Amino acid sequence: MRKEKLDELTTYIQELKTIKKTLMKEEFLYDSLGNPIKRKGFLQVEKYLCELANGRVIPRERIVKGTTGGNASIVVPITKDNQIVLVVQPRNHTKESVCVELPAGYIENQESPADAAKRELVEETGYTPNEIHLLDSFYQDQGCSSAYNYSFVALGCEKVKRQNLDRDEVIRYFECSLEEAFDLIKRGYICDIQSKYTLEKSRQFIKRREKNESI
Repeated sequence: MRKEKLDELTTYIQELKTIKKTLMKEEFLYDSLGNPIKRKGFLQVEKYLCELANGRVIPRERIVKGTTGGNASIVVPITKDNQIVLVVQPRNHTKESVCVELPAGYIENQESPADAAKRELVEETGYTPNEIHLLDSFYQDQGCSSAYNYSFVALGCEKVKRQNLDRDEVIRYFECSLEEAFDLIKRGYICDIQSKYTLEKSRQFIKRREKNESI
């Protein structure tokens, strides 16, 4: 990893570190009769009794993210000069409190996974791709969620816009080579399995593509 790139990344990480966490009290709304109604946040927990084919009944809980269930797209953006675009953002409940990741986000209603990948990429970084390819798909955490992830590689990316972030999003973006991205995994900067897996799948995709183009 080039020293200047590590210095740039360190600057972003120091800027976005969590220095204090405060547990908020449960918030309530009130109906027309003044009765309290628990305020709904982004995450909801549903409780189930699940009857199995063998006759057993087991209790389970399901985490629901937002209004669309939490399906998400993750994308490896590769620029025209073969640089990878990563994002740096607060992940307040991790031990580092800041994570280096691939651009990713939830799929909205009536939106395809590929469209969600392109939308999240331009919102988080301002880059748009010339072409995009599905690499794989998988459950996020099948023990407590039905949310499904889709991994993409986006080729020929160009910076065309400024970031367009939600009110509570704080994201810095960062360019490096594919080899440097894997070095960041070894160094412990990239920690989440979605980014690690999608980067590996993109490396395999690129190798296959180069082999076919050389024939």
